[in-house]
Amino acid sequence: MNISELLWTRATTCPEAAAIIETRHGRSRALAFAELERASAQAAALLHRAGLRPGDAVLVFHPMSAELYIAIAAIFRLGLVAMFLDPSSGKEHIDRCCAIGRPQGLIASSKAHLLRLLSPALRRIPCKFAIGFPVPGAVPWTDTAGLPPIPQSHPCPAETPALLTFTSGSTGQPKAAVRTHGFLMDQHRVLEESLGLTPGEVDLATLPIFVLANLACGVTALIPDADLRRPGSIDPGPLAAQIGANRPTRAAASPALLECLADYCLQRGVTLSSFKKIFTGGGPVFPHLLAKLQSIAPQAEIIAVYGSTEAEPIAQITYRAMKVEDIAAMLGGRGLLAGNPVPAIQLRILRHQWGRPVGPYTETIFAADCLEPGQTGEIVVRGSHVLPGYLNGNSDEESKFTVDGKRWHRTGDAGYLDDRGRLWLLGRCAARIEDVHGTLHPFAVECAAYQDPGVRRAAVISHSGRRVLALELHDGGMNMDLAALKRALAWAHIDEIQVHRSIPVDKRHNAKIDYPALCKLVSSVPWGSRE
Repeated sequence: MNISELLWTRATTCPEAAAIIETRHGRSRALAFAELERASAQAAALLHRAGLRPGDAVLVFHPMSAELYIAIAAIFRLGLVAMFLDPSSGKEHIDRCCAIGRPQGLIASSKAHLLRLLSPALRRIPCKFAIGFPVPGAVPWTDTAGLPPIPQSHPCPAETPALLTFTSGSTGQPKAAVRTHGFLMDQHRVLEESLGLTPGEVDLATLPIFVLANLACGVTALIPDADLRRPGSIDPGPLAAQIGANRPTRAAASPALLECLADYCLQRGVTLSSFKKIFTGGGPVFPHLLAKLQSIAPQAEIIAVYGSTEAEPIAQITYRAMKVEDIAAMLGGRGLLAGNPVPAIQLRILRHQWGRPVGPYTETIFAADCLEPGQTGEIVVRGSHVLPGYLNGNSDEESKFTVDGKRWHRTGDAGYLDDRGRLWLLGRCAARIEDVHGTLHPFAVECAAYQDPGVRRAAVISHSGRRVLALELHDGGMNMDLAALKRALAWAHIDEIQVHRSIPVDKRHNAKIDYPALCKLVSSVPWGSRE
């Protein structure tokens, strides 16, 4: 087994079909499946010539592009481990991740190689490759062109590591998520089914894992003409033009990017008629965004996907499946409707115990600890595409447990199942507020607040014993009636509303609230200026 063999299959069955289309500096480039296969085989030859061998980790710093997926396919082909981390997290994060993953190779754009000036860990990597302009101390990626391709993939047992990614742990120590060839194969099957991937379609893909699924299924991946490092502040004009020129039939993108695109199209009366399906996830997907997307793509099925780094996907729902009473429930503080769990996953609601280890359970005791429909608790999942643990067991005690020896994952999200088996989200377990008014899940308030058209971002925290709603408004919010909003949210017992120029969000998707940064922002507001 080797996950790269899926690409070889597509190069055989549809060699001339476009695998990747990308636009750079106004010029489009299409790479056929056969070309992608040959280029990855030549890149594998370059990596092998440099001394990299099965099991070695190769750190990759390169934006979404054809070159990125050529490199990933080459790494998989050789039985190497593709390693990814967020360089924007700083030098300390890079050095910690390198100490854990111990990369033997570095494939990076010419610009990314400048990080070597800051990081001793990067300088110590023995095999370096530069995509783009020549860089001292790095082998030019263009050297691949003159090499005979490596025709065969290295045989890998299902448990062989293939992909290593990092998330920032709650203590600052990175958590290393290892995906094996067998895991990626299982995840591919789940994504193929849940996304309904069909060979020959063109997919506007901004989420890297979906591009891999596309390539494995014979779907053309259209790489957006946008800076995907900041999806919430892209220039939507070139992206809209790219969509018009290439007419993708489907899209998979973050909520922040799609909101930028939707607002641009609504302001100009642009309709994206080619889309048949639009999937969005990677952050909270609120009904107002789904409504916008339906307006600009009236023929498309709009689907919200709930998942996490450790389990993608978990649940999904179409906008058309949301009834009037569902929207009313979200406005009334019932949370965010995420839809039915995907068939490949087992999902339960465990009574609130976040912050301390649980299990091991027997089936009987586990069943007694799980809640009935309508009861709020912690969302836990199990499945072949759910990450069973982290490298070296780091954080496993916090987020994993067993039931009769079978591994389950704790998402850290609060929620409940309704009487139709649909999942409702209430935000992070750790964000739950307990005070004199009782229990409040801030996410439920935020979900309700987003239905006001003047609200761009909303977040609730407890500060100095007071429930504070922080808002970022559209166009300065000059006509926003904050008193009316506070009355509409009376059930939440909000003590104070603060309006800020911007609400801090995560760097990756620009969609999840950065609560530690928000606490500092709220604390900086002088008491005398508060409402």
